[in-house]
Amino acid sequence: MSQPTYGPHNPHPLSQMRTELVWEGKYDEYGQRREVDIAGCAMPLQKIESIDEPRREAEAKKQLSLFEAENKRQDDFRNRLIWGDNKLVMASLFREFKGKVDLIYIDPPFDVGADFSMQVQIGEESEQIEKDQSTLEMVAYRDIWGKGADSYLHMMSERFILIKEMVNPEGSVYIHCDARMLHYLKSVADDVFGRDCFMCQIVWKRMQSGRKAKSNKWLSVDDVILFYRMSGSKYEPQYQPYSEEYKKRFTQKDERGLYYWDNIGTYSQERLHQLISEDRVRFPDNPNAKPRIKNYLHEGKGVVIDNIWTDIAPVNSQAIEDTLYATQKPEALLERIIQASSNEGDLVMDAFCGSGTTGAVAERLGRRWLMCDLGRFAIHTSRKRMIELQRKLHSESKPYRAFDVYNLGRYERQWWQKDRLQGADEEHRRVILEFFKAEALTNAPSPLLHGRKAGAFCHVDGIDSIFTREEAKQVAQATALAGGRECYCLAWEFEMDLHLLVNALAQELGVKLKLVQIPREIMEKNRKAPPPFLEVAVLAAEPVYRKSPHPLTPSPKRGEGEQDPAPLSRSGRGAGGEGKTVDIKLTQFLPSLAEVPAKELEAIKERAIKSGFDFIDFWAVDFNWQPGKPFTHDWQDYRTRKDRSLKTVSDAGYIYPKPGQYTACVKVVDTFGCDTSITVEVEV
Repeated sequence: MSQPTYGPHNPHPLSQMRTELVWEGKYDEYGQRREVDIAGCAMPLQKIESIDEPRREAEAKKQLSLFEAENKRQDDFRNRLIWGDNKLVMASLFREFKGKVDLIYIDPPFDVGADFSMQVQIGEESEQIEKDQSTLEMVAYRDIWGKGADSYLHMMSERFILIKEMVNPEGSVYIHCDARMLHYLKSVADDVFGRDCFMCQIVWKRMQSGRKAKSNKWLSVDDVILFYRMSGSKYEPQYQPYSEEYKKRFTQKDERGLYYWDNIGTYSQERLHQLISEDRVRFPDNPNAKPRIKNYLHEGKGVVIDNIWTDIAPVNSQAIEDTLYATQKPEALLERIIQASSNEGDLVMDAFCGSGTTGAVAERLGRRWLMCDLGRFAIHTSRKRMIELQRKLHSESKPYRAFDVYNLGRYERQWWQKDRLQGADEEHRRVILEFFKAEALTNAPSPLLHGRKAGAFCHVDGIDSIFTREEAKQVAQATALAGGRECYCLAWEFEMDLHLLVNALAQELGVKLKLVQIPREIMEKNRKAPPPFLEVAVLAAEPVYRKSPHPLTPSPKRGEGEQDPAPLSRSGRGAGGEGKTVDIKLTQFLPSLAEVPAKELEAIKERAIKSGFDFIDFWAVDFNWQPGKPFTHDWQDYRTRKDRSLKTVSDAGYIYPKPGQYTACVKVVDTFGCDTSITVEVEV
């Protein structure tokens, strides 16, 4: 067949193509633009923690009415901190918040090849160790995008589509990036939001010039923030203080002692008469000279800030706001953005929240907030930062909002199983065993034994299951009947307080069960290298009973010396039936060390066995915990960068409503962001 003749009567297909950025995954096999399956990604969010620390402290001491009188909340809205893939999180928030977010700021990872390992502090001194990069959120996203620009742009385009649906029709979107992905991201953002919504490109000079550096190129000292605004016009100009040179213009003083400078202005007669009535006109002595208009120094707001920001320094290592988080942005940067594009009471969202700077600034400025992140260390850093801010605002008698911590829990795993594993339980076990580097058993001696590794059996719990005491007994019995001495129990979640049972089973059956947490990182798309599989942390605690103080007696302040009082009795009941208060004492902690680099693991293990408490970064108590209910922060203590001390006995002085048996829950978060919980039985 002869080749077709192209020309005006038969244009070549390439001649009619529009300018656009195309990446793998933008279009399907039929040439149709891929849509985000919002309904398919939506799932119930699970509230796992409820945090209103100052209020809970007052409630525990029966001072709630006094507290409410002195510390009014701004409203009943509870802010949200959510752990999970932001694509799934935003889809899950869609029904409640579609079109209701007034400002969205994102600082997505934009260096696809960098080593994001970081230093974290342990113990009470200034000692630091390296945190492995394998499960930091930047690396997690790097694995999602497959270490390539195509999958990165596909990942970001899906997030932009969801952001467009979440943002208020009059809202704004700020996208933080650098030169490496800037032009690609702008093309994608223009494609999703519309080029007409692009307002400007903000250049933030994040480093100072003049540093001594050997380089074969110009020194890069800037980040870029793309500013999009939807159909509305919500924007409040920001100002810098006048320079001293500018202030020198204001040399004249009126009869009130106010400084001004004047100039010749051209005004209508009506406007001129108004200015005269306001005493804003000076008539020169020369009758032929034109009237001059007074410009008062105190009335000026300052110099309008343009899109080149050179006055905001990066987070200083000695600054109070520094959290040691590798990509933390300064609060001044977010303060400028939030003040420019939102009002008090507006809703602000950050879908890559990192260290929680957006939420911290939004809370301080009276905005509501939603934050989410894929990294557990980011969620822990943000949670601790927001609790510290709650305490600060409370101490200053300023209003604040409570917040809750959510995750997608088993629903995220269900989505992963359906989307990636074709819904098969067998495929789920195969993937887990493969990442664990264990051999799958084809002719297993028991349905509870699924693999072998180094002479030990392996049990892989169901994707929707919690590994329970009863299941532990059954697995131990199956292992013993099969002639085994050891079994790895791989599970997504474990029932609390399993270690005592595991020790008892070892004595009874001669079978050692190793409880190993399945890392959520295996759900990352394109994940090849196995993430760390390490045994769950060991935690033990006990109640401490004291005679009840006067109900208005405050607890010791943070940093004061603590004592380990002798308990009244094992039941907490003393002679005469006087009231008792309860606290919790930590007695043992052995961290899981899930994110310690392999090269440091042996040395850190030895340190952890000797001084496990050095690895506790945060711990909290829910004194009246109810199974199936979110963990409520009745009390907590934590290390900060400046204050490395940590209480090992709570000072809540908790008062139960009436005598009886209660269950307290203790949550500990280690310095790597991994958490573990146990229950403690209390009798009063």
